[in-house]
Amino acid sequence: MKMFKGSGRYLLYPFALFYWAVVFCRNLFYTLNFFIVRKINCKVVSIGNLTLGGTGKTPMVIFLAVLFKNLDKKVAVLSRGYGRETKGMLLVSRGDGDVLCKWEECGDEPYMIANKLQGVPVLVDENRYRGGLYLAENFNPDIIIMDDGFQHRALHRDIDIVLVNGGDSIRDHRLLPYGILREPWKNIIRADAVIITKEKPSHLIKRKIDKTSLPQLYARSIPTVRYPYSSSSKKRLDKKVFIISGLGNPEFFEKTVEDLGYEICGVKNYPDHYHYKRSDLDKVELLARESGASQILTTEKDWVKLKELKPDITFGIIDIDIGIQDEETLKEIIEPIC
Repeated sequence: MKMFKGSGRYLLYPFALFYWAVVFCRNLFYTLNFFIVRKINCKVVSIGNLTLGGTGKTPMVIFLAVLFKNLDKKVAVLSRGYGRETKGMLLVSRGDGDVLCKWEECGDEPYMIANKLQGVPVLVDENRYRGGLYLAENFNPDIIIMDDGFQHRALHRDIDIVLVNGGDSIRDHRLLPYGILREPWKNIIRADAVIITKEKPSHLIKRKIDKTSLPQLYARSIPTVRYPYSSSSKKRLDKKVFIISGLGNPEFFEKTVEDLGYEICGVKNYPDHYHYKRSDLDKVELLARESGASQILTTEKDWVKLKELKPDITFGIIDIDIGIQDEETLKEIIEPIC
């Protein structure tokens, strides 16, 4: 995630000051009970972060949903549905295997979650209390997992888990627009646990996390490559690839591709949650051919949108699953609600 650099960023100081004031007052009003925090009739686990995107919330939501299901808990997922073309409450899946809407209507990440999780209702609503209440009344879950919920304090949560990208630098941990913090770092004390994702943290970042005295866990990424279209041409593919993504942290995706042993011939990055057009795909396919790549690799989230454009070049999809190094500690954290 890039920050503003040079003297130009000082022109944004008034905006940064205003943003800080809004965040400070909003959290203060929740602390003083001027803003109401409402409960619903089931347990709520929030997965969130302090920074702009790129910490792996979606794979973590999927991981926890599977974990709770394996503990014989009924689970539902509640998301805001960032980047969707609709507003209000929208049921994405009843958990019966059918997705009830297009990705444009619910957002790429909820759509992906609904496709990956069987037996788990998925709903999007910017009003988290309203959405949580609907899930509780209509599906009677034991646990609702609230995606990207740390800043959405109107809905009470029983466990608050914050993800921290181990690849963050100290410069990143400045409030917007000078860094990528959505709120001051000290507010992490509202969390019940920290999960460090993506990379091993630097000494300075690790020291900041240690000072919180919160339980710490490390998540490991487990990437696999699949090919959505069965074709004999796959036998002729080599390790030369072109990659395309629209992510909050494209650098980690590039590193993942390299760690899998591929030679990256070219890269095309788009903004997070980008809505691809046919002209975008035509451009990428041309660049891929010119680079000498035998295939294009992309993410599962991006493929949700790209597959509708019917690519002409072979695409490989990199799926990222999550594993927790100390799963017993995680089970201790969630034990009170199980």
